[in-house]
Amino acid sequence: MRLTLKIVLIIATSLKVFAEDLKYSVSSIPDSLKIGMYAVVREDDSKFEILAVNKSVYAVHHVITILNEKAKDKAILFLNYDKDSRITLFNGAVYDATGREIKKLKQNEIHDQSSISGYSLYEDDRFKRADLSQPVYPYTVEFEYTIEYNFLYFIPSFILSSDDEVSIQSSTYTIVYPKALPPRFKLTLVPNPIKNVLSQEKESVVWTFENYKPKKFEPYSPSYKKTVPNIMAGPSRFQYGVYGDMSSWRTYGVWEASLIRNRDILPEETKQKVKHLTKDLSTTEEKAKKLYEYLQGKTRYVSIQLGIGGLQPFPASVVDETGYGDCKALSNYMVAMLKEVGIKAYYTSIMAGDNAPEVIVDFPSHQSNHIIVAVPNGKDTLWMECTSQTKPFGYMGKFTGDRYAHMITEDGGKLVKTPSYTAEQNCQSRTAMVDIDKIGNAKALIMTTYKGTQYENGGLNFSLAQVDDQKKWVQDNTEIPIFTVNKFSMIEVKEKIPSATVKLDLTLERYAPVSGKRTFVSPNLMNKISFVPERATSRRNEIVLRTSYLHYDTIIFTFPDNLYPEFLPQPSKITSRFGEYETTYEFSGGKLVYIRKMKVWKGTFPKESYQEFVDFYKNVSKADNTKLVFLNKT
Repeated sequence: MRLTLKIVLIIATSLKVFAEDLKYSVSSIPDSLKIGMYAVVREDDSKFEILAVNKSVYAVHHVITILNEKAKDKAILFLNYDKDSRITLFNGAVYDATGREIKKLKQNEIHDQSSISGYSLYEDDRFKRADLSQPVYPYTVEFEYTIEYNFLYFIPSFILSSDDEVSIQSSTYTIVYPKALPPRFKLTLVPNPIKNVLSQEKESVVWTFENYKPKKFEPYSPSYKKTVPNIMAGPSRFQYGVYGDMSSWRTYGVWEASLIRNRDILPEETKQKVKHLTKDLSTTEEKAKKLYEYLQGKTRYVSIQLGIGGLQPFPASVVDETGYGDCKALSNYMVAMLKEVGIKAYYTSIMAGDNAPEVIVDFPSHQSNHIIVAVPNGKDTLWMECTSQTKPFGYMGKFTGDRYAHMITEDGGKLVKTPSYTAEQNCQSRTAMVDIDKIGNAKALIMTTYKGTQYENGGLNFSLAQVDDQKKWVQDNTEIPIFTVNKFSMIEVKEKIPSATVKLDLTLERYAPVSGKRTFVSPNLMNKISFVPERATSRRNEIVLRTSYLHYDTIIFTFPDNLYPEFLPQPSKITSRFGEYETTYEFSGGKLVYIRKMKVWKGTFPKESYQEFVDFYKNVSKADNTKLVFLNKT
């Protein structure tokens, strides 16, 4: 009897383990989804429900198997909330490789803290954080959470895969809504949804994906919004603070305008101050520049994330009194000052960042993270980055240049394009005199002018950098193997197309190695391209180059009298649809003059031209790394 009972218990235990194995065991994942991946999403079910024009809720159930250490961050979850939202459910669990639950997340293991960041002075954002990391791989993490919002402004977009080393076993994205408040959505590489009528008042749209293995991301590709399966979603009518309509950029701009209405009132003393500053100036540009420089001297940037989700600026009077503000407040203050001197300026939202995703122009929605100021000036527009105390007037550069922005006008919003810069405007021009001695050491006097976006190379703030910072920049950005800095200087010119000139006095140790009667010289002093794009047997996406630029180098070498070139390369010229490259060599009277010119064009190019792209850089790299041999006459 006891033996029978023991056998029954063993069988029952085995059946229980077997049942658990069927849940999230690693062995149940198809091998095709594991090969080449460091994680597999087992389940990803997200549902956003519009309850009313001013209320919504988001529920997520996410299960991911972490195959190795590269995916350890997938075991950590951050959930943000503020006074207009609350987290009503936050659960988690961990399973071992067999699918057996080994840990359940306890509420005291969920850390709740303020989101105030190092650059922010005021925020009402908070976050909850849970870490279910395990020391033994593979394992599976399960998270389940619900967030309720006392507003309707956004609908979380859906991207099937944001990592080309994470596959997806099952994923579902659902939007539930009252029939009176249908959402808008834009589909990229996904099918139309299944539409369900849930009741007389309510319906839903659902997308389901199974067994998806991402293709490797390709460099120089269009935005992921065009190349990866994704769904952009948003409401039409909404209420966040005040009622709004997001069905067009114009109506969305009407709502944004409501956030800044009556916030441009300046103290009387300041009104008189700005009028006095501009009284002797005649043009719009002169007045705008004067007030921009006044703003830079009077205020400083402090991040402030308060009021309607951090979307509404402090009144201009507060900035005037305190001397600080965030991008919203400083831009609003700038608009207010310009208004006082009769200049119409516009508060303008933009997606800022050197590699920021492009705005999807046919889907009006919140696609910005920054505010700037635009001043129409005849056929031109003057632009101002109001958070910088050093950026030249009118210069947008890599941070906000060459992209769409949402200008808030009297009639609502409209998309406008910020300035783009030509290759000639983005020019790096260098001249150098290099004296080589008999044992291959050299003295070099180098002058380089960085213009346009090239002025941002290395991230040095020329106006504020201390001598030590400048010297470190020289060390980090001088591409010569061994050198000593004897002297250097930097001169900045702040214009709409800014520039900085850097002069260097260097000693180059063993620049021209000597072997017997031969001396070896690299004529390209410090602008070699060693990078060659990765080869590909096939290309899926168009090639996107985001910046045009021009490099122009003239290097003059002086040699000892006893040295002469064994041979000089013929002038080279490499031409492609991506750019042009030229070099020339001329030797006379103990001097070698090396001239290099390279121009690259931004643009979108057909995927069929990828091999030409690779070949262009391969040929440039080969030419850049040419070595010359000089013979000793004696």
